This record gives sequence, structure tokens and C-alpha cells, in this order.
Amino acid sequence: MHEQVITIPNLSGTLQLETTIFKPNGKGPFPVAIINHGKQSGNPARQPRDRSPVVAREFLERGYAVILPMREGFSRSGGVYAIPGCNLEYNGKYEADDIHAAVAFVQQQPWADHDKIVIIGQSHGGLSAMAFGARNPAHVKALINFAGGLHYEGGSCRWQDSLVHAFESYGKTTTIPSVWFYGANDSLFSPELARRMFDAYTKTHLANVRLVAFGPFGTDAHNLSGSIAGIPIWWPATEALLQRVGLPTKRLFVATNEGELPVTEIVEGQPPPGLNNVEQAAYDRFLQTPLPRAAAHSPSGIWSTSSGGPDFVERALNSCRERSKLPCSLYLVNHSVVQSESAVH
Repeated sequence: MHEQVITIPNLSGTLQLETTIFKPNGKGPFPVAIINHGKQSGNPARQPRDRSPVVAREFLERGYAVILPMREGFSRSGGVYAIPGCNLEYNGKYEADDIHAAVAFVQQQPWADHDKIVIIGQSHGGLSAMAFGARNPAHVKALINFAGGLHYEGGSCRWQDSLVHAFESYGKTTTIPSVWFYGANDSLFSPELARRMFDAYTKTHLANVRLVAFGPFGTDAHNLSGSIAGIPIWWPATEALLQRVGLPTKRLFVATNEGELPVTEIVEGQPPPGLNNVEQAAYDRFLQTPLPRAAAHSPSGIWSTSSGGPDFVERALNSCRERSKLPCSLYLVNHSVVQSESAVH
């Protein structure tokens, strides 16, 4: 994924923010997805650097450069985390300054398409992303909110009401369209609270906003964006939003340990050439498996499939190589057929 870890200046130029960058092959310019992390329990300075590999990979494979800044006081970024108190509206705006710094950094990069930026946030990063969206930055086309908010308990703070007020405040000025994802078994934000936040945000109807209330997910819907199993839930609504604002959604390649393998979109289920009846039946069964999934083959007629897990592509290729003396290549990844010239040894 061409991972690079650098530091960028914060908005005032007084601190450095630890930042991860993923870029496709080539010089660009690439559209840009800026992903903003949540807050784990404990000392923010000890929180690991965020990579958000599931979401990052989906955007990277569609030709986006992906930027993941660690906000002030988190991980190896400078400064000290500002304890929010009960004013969650202000906290979101304060954290949004570091997102602003990431956008300013992107605007200086020759490999970035400066007018095609999407802002993504999860949990505390979702609150911060929506606060930043209220500034209506000209280059930002869409906002994606994964279970955005901040669970804060201290003193007499009625944090749910404060959170609803924060979103109402942001919604008053935001004109950038967004999509929100909240699940029924979210450990931090109940469906009722999610609906209150959404209703408060959309009172003025300045922006096109969609709430995806997707029901239970795993043991905790708050972790949707970190699970490969969550992609079929959040990608279709995200794709619809990106298409509506003119941002790319076509998968251009598969990012694997082998490098970038180009793909061409073909209707799912198109049978591979040369299968016998038994192989065709096995392939048909494979198409019924959940995403993510991959199928690999070799010229000697060896076929191998894999489904689920972060290394599903590598597993399919390695299984094929173990049984074939000839080079193996990918045939299908999720809904996309990999081009034949992408054979790898």
C-alpha cells in the first residue's frame, strides 16, 4: 500500500502531527480521502498510530491517496490531548483544526487532486469530521461519518444532550453532503441517540444527508469500519454519495503483497474460460460466499479460492502456487475480474 509515515504542521505551525499516507502507483494527481481516528480508552499519547486498513484499502484500490493524521496529543503527534469537558460542540471544532491542517497539507502536494477530497471520521474522528464540514471548505466534496460522537461522562454532564446540540450546531451551516452509519448494537451511541443527532443536524436541510441505521453488527456495531465484514454494509451508500458529487468509485486495482494488480469490472458471475462441469459447480458455490473473496488460477488448470480475512487475496494466490508448477494469477476479487496480464510468480 506504499505506506509512508511523516509529520505535518498543525494549523498554527507550532506542533507536528504524525501522519500516515497511502498512495497508488504513479504520479497522480489522485483524489484524496482523509480518515480521522477515534479515541481509545486510556492515555491518548499511548494510542497506536491509526491505519484504518479496511477503509483505506477500499479507497486506495479506487485510485485515492489516503491521509490519516493523528490529532494533537494522540500517538506521536505533538501537544497534549484537550480534555473535552461537557462542551462537545467546542471539542469537535477544536479537533477539526487538525483535519484542516491535513487539508492544507494536501493542497501543497503535486500528487493530490486539490479539488477532489472526501473527509471520513470514525467515533471521535466522526464528530471532528462533521465539525470540520461545518466550515464548508471549498475543496471537500463529501463527508462520511462512522458512528461519530464522543462518550463523555464527568460530573453533572448530560453528554447525550451536549452531543445532540453539537450536531445541531454543525448542521446549521454545513452544505457538504454526507452519509452516516450507526448500528443497533453500538456500545457508545444507541439508535435513539443516533436518530436525535441526525434529526438535530438536519433541521435546516442545508445539505443532502443520509442516515444508514444498519441494525446489529457483530458484537459491537461501533467497530463497523474496522471489519472487512462491514464493507457490504457501508460501501454501497458511500459509493452512491461519491458518484453524486463526481468522485471516482471504480476499482482500478487490487492492493496485495504482490503489489498493485489491475482489474477490469465485469458482471459478477461471468464464468472463467475452460472449466469442466465439476469446476464450474465449485465456482458457482464460491460466488455464494460473502465478501471479501478472491479466486486464483494457473495455466495448468489449478484453481484456488479464498473468502474472508484481511489476507484473502494472498491466501488464494498462495494456495494456487502450492499446487501449480506454473505461475498463478488472480481471476476474481470481490466483483472484479483481474486482467490476465497481471500474472505473478
